[in-house]
Amino acid sequence: MNPIIALLKENNISDERINEIFQVLTENPMAAMLTISQLGLPQDKLQLVMGQVMQNPTLIKEAVAELGLDFSKVEAAKAQLNK
Repeated sequence: MNPIIALLKENNISDERINEIFQVLTENPMAAMLTISQLGLPQDKLQLVMGQVMQNPTLIKEAVAELGLDFSKVEAAKAQLNK
């Protein structure tokens, strides 16, 4: 299991909520960061998730694939951020 998904599940985040987070992450990474920060995770877990999301796009791609979402939206969002 993807470590980001595993950490969210360990902190009692529902599968539905995890899917929502990664859907937002594929469409608008900045909004996803806000969503993640509002989950009520302990500070150390929040920092870990944020670090993984920001520094390891491979983990995001794996999580998106694991959840059956469309990674091309992540690539499009990254391209927009780089403009």
